[in-house]
Amino acid sequence: MAEIAIIGGTGVYDPDILANVHEEQIETPYGMVSFKMGTYADREVAFIPRHGSHHSIPPHKINYRANIWAIKKIGVKKIIATTAVGSLNPEMKPGDFVLTDQFLDFTKNRISTFYEGGERGVVHLDVTEPYCPVLRADLEREGKSLGICIHNGGTYVCTEGPRFETPAEIKMFHILGGDLVGMTNVPEVVLAHEAEMCYATISMVTNFAAGISPTKLTHREVLDTMAQSSENIKKLIMNTIAHMDMDTGKCDCEHMLAELGGFTL
Repeated sequence: MAEIAIIGGTGVYDPDILANVHEEQIETPYGMVSFKMGTYADREVAFIPRHGSHHSIPPHKINYRANIWAIKKIGVKKIIATTAVGSLNPEMKPGDFVLTDQFLDFTKNRISTFYEGGERGVVHLDVTEPYCPVLRADLEREGKSLGICIHNGGTYVCTEGPRFETPAEIKMFHILGGDLVGMTNVPEVVLAHEAEMCYATISMVTNFAAGISPTKLTHREVLDTMAQSSENIKKLIMNTIAHMDMDTGKCDCEHMLAELGGFTL
């Protein structure tokens, strides 16, 4: 059992910050999930590489429901996720970290609920505050103590992928209030919220978005910037895990479905 989970995005595939690492599998109603278990600072931590250990799963093919279900099943209360993003905001530069607090959902073919009628019924989830403010504050505190350029707050625009966005789309997203653009945070954040777990994303800015950047975008550019940020992301996650307050009574995350008797597996 683990109370903390890391969901590693692009460039974050290896749980080398953990000790006593071993692989486990859990069967869920949505398929089998393989993940790593280990320890850090005397805490049990689960690690799931969102795209697979060799980046073999594109954004629109990720089994988001299976991943979140498995994390919930092993007892996780808090999730730290990482995402690689393009920036629409000139104040959020390549190499900066952003703790997003809102999202705009432009995905097309992803199921974003565990409640599709039938025996489980239907749930209309409140997402006024989709990202846990307490966990975000923990990450901000540790980031600043490490001297990392970290922004607490920003709107993540989630697209379907796997292609990058057009300059026209980026212009629209900017008009709508988007700060960052990526391909994976929705429905992951929604499902974690529905499953009553604290969830925060460290969005690592790898480039300015299409039409803002003077050059064409490449996946290599994303990976190169991620490699430069890898030590900082490891230190930030490690310090946050070590000093994290596991009291979930300071936020509303674990009570999102209280009116329905809570989330059930």
